Amino acid sequence: MGKAYVPKSKQRKDRCLVSVEQYRHYRREGYLIVRGLLQEAEVSELFQLAEEVRIQSLNPDKKGAADSTDPLKDEFAAATRLHMLSRIHPAAERGMLHSRILDVTEALIGPDVYALQSMMFLNPPGKGGQGWHQDSYYIKTHPDTLIGAWIALEEVDEENGCLWVVPGSHHEPVYPPEGGGGGSVHAVDAFSDLNTVRNVSHIDDEVNTLSTVVSHYPPPTPVKLSAGDVLFFDSHLFHRSYPNRTTNRYRRSYVCHYCNARSWVPWDHDGYEGDSGNYRQILGRGSTHHAYAEPIFGTEVYLSDPDEAGVSVTMMGMDNGMMMPMEMKK
Repeated sequence: MGKAYVPKSKQRKDRCLVSVEQYRHYRREGYLIVRGLLQEAEVSELFQLAEEVRIQSLNPDKKGAADSTDPLKDEFAAATRLHMLSRIHPAAERGMLHSRILDVTEALIGPDVYALQSMMFLNPPGKGGQGWHQDSYYIKTHPDTLIGAWIALEEVDEENGCLWVVPGSHHEPVYPPEGGGGGSVHAVDAFSDLNTVRNVSHIDDEVNTLSTVVSHYPPPTPVKLSAGDVLFFDSHLFHRSYPNRTTNRYRRSYVCHYCNARSWVPWDHDGYEGDSGNYRQILGRGSTHHAYAEPIFGTEVYLSDPDEAGVSVTMMGMDNGMMMPMEMKK
């Protein structure tokens, strides 16, 4: 007899419940904005971390290696964005495992959720920006269940470099890199006409060939956010940002990625370390049959209780879960 699986959310007083219309919007358009999801004190903690990082790390005049072909080489060299602060700062871990962010994520891709990656963006005046890309181009999960959560730490608009999205483009496959470098989300040779792309993330549309696919859609939509707003977006969604055009404003944001914890993750930010990177990913909700990590700094997560009593899901109302009585013939 198989073991019953009973997905059940943990109830809390401050739980964020997702409406059916919000779920429909996410599935239809590929993104969902939840206004005011983080409280002022929670935003303040992440903003303060961004300021500490800016003072310690930002070097806006530093350039990347001349022989590098990475379109983001200068941004990384200048430290306008830093990855995986959640592994070294308690505040960053709390942000990545924020209970209400995981509430929404659980509803959209759950009930089992891995927390995979965190990124702090600073985007000072004249800096920042990333050309058209799909997040699953970089972070593979199998099954492909990746989702991003983009947390605004201050006012974000077209002037200081907000995100732009192409509604409905999440229905596209993930376009693989030319030459196969980095692998593919999809099975090799599963498509008859899935073109490869070059210079993904390059800010120049003439160079970034993914922009040709984007051009088949209606004009992109700017995502204007206030501090505490969170944009959730599908990993196939075409999205980009432009450099900060202001002279006196930053665009600080904290961006995290998650996937359903039943997915195999052949990835870890610190490098490929074996058959799977699952054991490095924090289980934030539910349960999983894969290996997983626990929060380094003790941030509370809400996992399934394997001993909790419940009723297994059955089909067609049959008590034993079968579609029809065993004695019936098709």
